[in-house]
Formats: sequence, structure tokens, C-alpha cells
Amino acid sequence: MSKKPIPIRPRDLLKATSTPVHPFDQIHGVETSGLVPAANLITGHPNDEHVTAYYGVAPSILRTLIDLWRETPPPEPIHNYTFIDIGAGKGRAMLVASELPFHQIIGIELNPAMATIASQNIDRWHQSHAADSTAPRLAPIQLQEQDALSFDFPSTPTLVFLFHPFEAPVLKQLLRRIETQFAKRPGTLDILYVNAECRTVLDKHPAFIRLFNGPVAMSPEDHTADLAAIAQQEEYGSTGDEECAIYRYTGRAVAP
Repeated sequence: MSKKPIPIRPRDLLKATSTPVHPFDQIHGVETSGLVPAANLITGHPNDEHVTAYYGVAPSILRTLIDLWRETPPPEPIHNYTFIDIGAGKGRAMLVASELPFHQIIGIELNPAMATIASQNIDRWHQSHAADSTAPRLAPIQLQEQDALSFDFPSTPTLVFLFHPFEAPVLKQLLRRIETQFAKRPGTLDILYVNAECRTVLDKHPAFIRLFNGPVAMSPEDHTADLAAIAQQEEYGSTGDEECAIYRYTGRAVAP
């Protein structure tokens, strides 16, 4: 009896690239460009099959999405929130977020090679800002090389960032962990989800409400860089925006 062939997913056709270099990297002397497909992110972890790929979020999209989140509005001021990048990759989202007045920035990255690059980028980021008297003050940044499913969330209000780092099976496990740790703190955790391919998991979840869903546009500069990068991928194109969503953990309704 022959085995049923494993279907090829679009992400399985992605090619590893290191160019072109994004203007963000040119300005700040960091290395967050390129695309790293799932096949290059294998760690031996049981959830390797559900990993997607690394591609740095457009800085303009993340900044706009944070602005949209602040308009929801969150129950506490931004300076009380810890920004947590799940699947931090090379760390671009961490760096961008650190220029905003968060309490702290934490990146979670399972892959050792990617974590090493992210750590180097954090060092270069600090050096770049220290040398520029006009640069904004940075929020504290830390990187943790570990499985997001074993991460202990901080006691502060929390803003989780996901750039579609994994598929639905792992997202469901992450949401269960969030519920476990925030069950007594409803309303203190929000999620920013870029390239929200698995948003139905959150839409159907009884403990989360959706605050926003829709396309968020890139700046012209980011779109130009995205066009150049995505042109190297036969199965993908650049639309100049990303489908994004914002969710708030409210807890499960208790029956009377």
C-alpha cells in the first residue's frame, strides 16, 4: 500500500535570501533582512513542522498597528506594558518596538542561529542609538532563546506580537498557555497579529475578543523594499499591505 503524498504548501516553495538589504538595516547597521524558509529553521523540536518562515515585519506596519492598538484603547498606559515578540527571528520587531515607551521588550526565539543574529542586532542597535543624540530613548530589551510554549509571561500588562510565526496547532497551544497564566488577570494581555492567517482560531476562541481586523499599509519606502525582496519568490507577490488583527484576552464567561 503506497503512502499518501504529503501536500506541498506555498511556504514549502520559499527560497532563502539575504538580499536586498532593507533600508532599516542600512540606517541602523543591523541585519534583519532576507527571508529564511521553514526548512532552514529546523531545530529538532516536535513542532518544527508547524514553523512558517522568518521575514522581518515592515517597520511602518508595526508602528501603525501599535497606534491602532493604542486607540482601542488598552486599559493601562503603554509604559506599563511588556512587548513580547513570539518567534523573534532576527529581532526587527523588537528593535522597532523598543523606540516606543514600553516597560520592556522581550523576544522569544527557539532557533539558536536566529537567536544569535538577534542578539548581535540588539548590540548594534544600542550602539547606533548611543551614537545618535537625536535617537529616541530605548525601552529595555532582552532576548530569550527558548520555546514559546514554556515561556513564563511577566506579571505586567502584556502585548504579544505575532508575525504568523507558526501554524494553528502551535497557536492553539500558545493560547492555552496564555489562558493558564492570565486567567486571574483578564484584560491585561493583548495580541497584535500580522499576516493573520490563523485568525479564525482567535475569532472562535471564547476567551478573546477581536478589536481590529483589516489590511495595514506599508510606507512607500517599505513597499519598495518589499517588492524587491518578494520578487525573488515565485509563489508570492507584494500587495503593499498586510492583513492584521488585534485581540484582547477577556477570559471565559462564567455561567450564572
